[in-house]
Amino acid sequence: MHNELLHIGPLTVYGYGFMIAMGVLAAWFVAEQRARKLKLACEHIFYLVVWCAIGGFASAKILFWVTNWREFLQNPRQIIGSDGFVVYGGIIGGILVGWLYCRIKKLKFLEYFDLMMPSIALAQGFGRIGCFLAGCCYGKETSGPLSVTFTNSDFAPNNVALIPTQIYSSFLDFAHFLLLLYVAKHKKADGQVAACYLIFYSIGRFVIEFFRGDIERGSVGVLSTSQFISIFTTVAGIILLLTVVKKQKQEANINLNSKG
Repeated sequence: MHNELLHIGPLTVYGYGFMIAMGVLAAWFVAEQRARKLKLACEHIFYLVVWCAIGGFASAKILFWVTNWREFLQNPRQIIGSDGFVVYGGIIGGILVGWLYCRIKKLKFLEYFDLMMPSIALAQGFGRIGCFLAGCCYGKETSGPLSVTFTNSDFAPNNVALIPTQIYSSFLDFAHFLLLLYVAKHKKADGQVAACYLIFYSIGRFVIEFFRGDIERGSVGVLSTSQFISIFTTVAGIILLLTVVKKQKQEANINLNSKG
């Protein structure tokens, strides 16, 4: 793959950065259009996207430093020029920043949490295409017919057939986006879409990790760092789903009793 898409004078447009930008713009467009249909305050969507993106990228970088703390401890100067990110850090950081923004602006967090999560899945789909172009987040060596061989990557081993985990992840993310739109259309209570995002993404990521070959991302026992985090995000999603469903049933019973 060629990460350098094109050159405009002295400016080089890189595939990874371009696809990240496309993902953010797509997330913004979809979230704003859905906000209009749901009659939510559209003026907040742009700021939510911007602040969540900033918080997400910062948290993704911090978690990357944490998972590689031994390497950076030996050579602290590598921190400045390190290229890696950990997606789970971005998800957690983006959610926290979104919660803080909603709290400051006195918005109903679960409403906007549900609104934004399909867009996050969409952005991740574009982001994984960027990973493919750059060669990062690569898979294990394979002799199977479905493989990719990088010849000029700064991240993946070159001239070796690898499992195209980036493409699989991108496909799952786009499918996840469509599934969350379906859930959003049929949801009974605020928070259900966000809960489903946490559950579906965590399960998918846990499975994909078995095929990843970039082992320098760290591990916890026999699990990769992302698999370890996936356990907790799955549990968090289940707890959130059960909580909002229980609350919805209680409110339905209260309304039924008041009418009776």
